Amino acid sequence: MVIICDDLGYADVGFNGAKDIKTPSLDRLARNGTIFTSAYVTHPFCGPSRMGLMAGRYPHEFGAPYNLPNAGLGIEEYNHQGIPVEETLISTVLQDAGYYTGVMGKWHLGIDPPFHPNNRGFDDFYGFLGGGHDYFPENYTATYERQKKAGKTTFNDYILPLEHNGRQVNETQYMTDALSREGVRFVKEASEKDTPFFLYLSYNAPHTPLQAKDEDLAHYADIKDEKRRTYAAMVHAVDRGVGDVVAALTQSGELNDTLIVFLSDNGGKEGAGSDNTPLKKGKGSVCEGGFRVPMFFHWPNVVPAGKRFDHPVSALDFYPTFAGLAGASVPENKELDGKDIWNDFLADRSSRKGQPIFALRHYATFSNVGIRQDQWKATCIGKRWTLYNIDNDIHEDNDISRSHPEVLQTMISAAEKWSHSHTQPLWFYTEKEGEQWQQNNMPNYESMFSIDGSQ
Repeated sequence: MVIICDDLGYADVGFNGAKDIKTPSLDRLARNGTIFTSAYVTHPFCGPSRMGLMAGRYPHEFGAPYNLPNAGLGIEEYNHQGIPVEETLISTVLQDAGYYTGVMGKWHLGIDPPFHPNNRGFDDFYGFLGGGHDYFPENYTATYERQKKAGKTTFNDYILPLEHNGRQVNETQYMTDALSREGVRFVKEASEKDTPFFLYLSYNAPHTPLQAKDEDLAHYADIKDEKRRTYAAMVHAVDRGVGDVVAALTQSGELNDTLIVFLSDNGGKEGAGSDNTPLKKGKGSVCEGGFRVPMFFHWPNVVPAGKRFDHPVSALDFYPTFAGLAGASVPENKELDGKDIWNDFLADRSSRKGQPIFALRHYATFSNVGIRQDQWKATCIGKRWTLYNIDNDIHEDNDISRSHPEVLQTMISAAEKWSHSHTQPLWFYTEKEGEQWQQNNMPNYESMFSIDGSQ
């Protein structure tokens, strides 16, 4: 089971240092499992990050370094795009191995039929196809119906009705509660089948818009900042839902047979109530706060309890690790960038000694890069390369590139080699970004990788 949050800050759960947000259900799981202190995702934005997780490859390698745009923008060319059908997802691998599979919540991998969850390895889908959604149905349903009645045919993703396996449903609960409810339903139904199951509980909280229930806000009346108070209440709702799902696992006798993985899809969004302490920057950045995320594994009597795993791991590693645990066959032609970390994890040793983890974000005329390798972290921000010893300098304050030029050059060379696997983007978040890509001859990697690493 994978439980993923959207834009959750590194320090916004108790097990990772939160003082003002209460997450007892998550903390209990983390306390009885293993916390990953150096867990990374494949991109500092949610769409590419989730695509990378599900495909086991960096999204840049199959044309997905940008978020799919909101369908409400009406960019027909992009609205018919999604994660390429040539990419066999981990859900399909597990489904083919006999697993009953379900995704509850946010998809963001494409809205056309070829990209629909039910056509990409999931038996059961409840949620929404776009990249985000409003939380209160009494508001978004009324807006949708009003616009539909007025003759509008293109709608903002955030107000569309939810669906269950392709059919619209009349949801009445606060979004996070609804997704948790459906997670409980799936667990109960799955436990009655004579097959193993895989649940991808894909919350959109605490992604904006910042909308919380009054009863959840009441728990955080002492937080003066309105954004932080609402954000805290939204995380509180996620924690409550996770508790309900764990209770369902316990009641059905499945808890001791279930690996639970919890993480965020990228760093917390600065200015939207999150806290990424002690990391630098947040969502969208190639600094640690952009793609280093809170994460734990929980599996009674299998995953070590009360432990911390400090070696770098990536969400890319889920695909081969899950397939290995399931005894599932990965297609022979399937390219994977991650590693089966299970044995190394249990032995408390790195699976990636001397091997980098990358993040790359494109801008109009240049790209920013982050590279984590062992104790080192290299960044190229605004065409300037820097190097840090991240074990001693987690906030990336002290550039040591001049004293370790050979280390930096090795990491730059690895990133340049990795860039050779990239393909042209299949879509852009806006039409303007697509025009700029062409006008500026992007990605222009030659310029980036030719920069003197000692500057």
